Amino acid sequence: MSTEPVLVAARRTPIGTAGHGFAGRTVTDLAAPVLAAVAGALRDAGIDAPVDDVVLGNCLGPGGDPARVAALQAGLGTEVPGVTVDRQCGSGLEAVIQAALRVRSGADELILAGGAESARPAPGGFCPPAAGAGPVRYTRAPFAPPGFPDPDMGVAADDLARVRGISRERQDEYAARSHTLAAAADFTAEIVPVAGVGRDERIRRGMTTARLARLRPSFGPDGTATAGNSCGISDGAAVVAVTTPRLAAGLPALRIAATAVAAGDPALPGLGPVPAIRKVLRRAGRTVSEVGVVEITEAFASVVLAVADELELDESLICPEGGAIAMGHPWGASGAVLLTRLASRMLRPDGPELGLAACAIGGGQGVAMLLERTA
Repeated sequence: MSTEPVLVAARRTPIGTAGHGFAGRTVTDLAAPVLAAVAGALRDAGIDAPVDDVVLGNCLGPGGDPARVAALQAGLGTEVPGVTVDRQCGSGLEAVIQAALRVRSGADELILAGGAESARPAPGGFCPPAAGAGPVRYTRAPFAPPGFPDPDMGVAADDLARVRGISRERQDEYAARSHTLAAAADFTAEIVPVAGVGRDERIRRGMTTARLARLRPSFGPDGTATAGNSCGISDGAAVVAVTTPRLAAGLPALRIAATAVAAGDPALPGLGPVPAIRKVLRRAGRTVSEVGVVEITEAFASVVLAVADELELDESLICPEGGAIAMGHPWGASGAVLLTRLASRMLRPDGPELGLAACAIGGGQGVAMLLERTA
């Protein structure tokens, strides 16, 4: 009996702009309705197997194990456990990887996995004290220890553009494409409305290169990353069911062909997806030319373009209905949002055989997953 993991019933909330439609909602308020919707889709399909676990990625870390709290809030039952994982911007994808490995091992048959993020201001944390000094309050957790480069992601995106010769004009052209494609797309089938919000809040029509060119650099006077060619700070959640082919029989499903994590120079975290993608393709015995659609978290245009250049990716295959530049980047959820977008694209009658999801992560990490149509 095959235990090769498959994905079914991918759903997500709308992606909300921080401080707007979801301003009064906690991370579990966002995750619970999506968990309930995925569980409901499984019941409607005749799958009555117990949920072995809920695995959710989360970046800001409010404490209290949001996955378990959200599972209870979703009405999954007191017998359903939950665990929260943190690989920063790759957390949603990491959660699905962990679920897939457990299903592949035969230990579990059905896990609900994904990610959730509420960007509401969190209480300040403290860095561990240096020798002879007291603790230092931080505005974001460190991505690397003292002695290593630890740039903010926007500053790192500017550095990457300079190092790789990616011009402001090229970044704005890519961003205009993302905005235009997202504005033309219909995401209704994958969205679970929450708190009266039924559509992605950040998407704007008419974002041309001329309009984008008027925006000032966001992270320094000589930088090229702007509010228009970078993602927005966002809220949202996304969940998929990870299960076996036996339980998924008759449902539209995608096989998890391979997964990978990798790491490199923390000074240039935007290149993190490159070794992860190479590793995942090598593990699957595939080449980049065989991939029909690619979803990369569009945290910054320079990041996507640097990865595309390094791997010789066809840019027309990347985020073909727009990405985080247009839609927003709910950090801990974004990796699972990529899978939801891949499922929507690949499960169409004319969908591609292979799809790739990848995230860049602060500190120089990357995570990737390769999906394959089962029929």
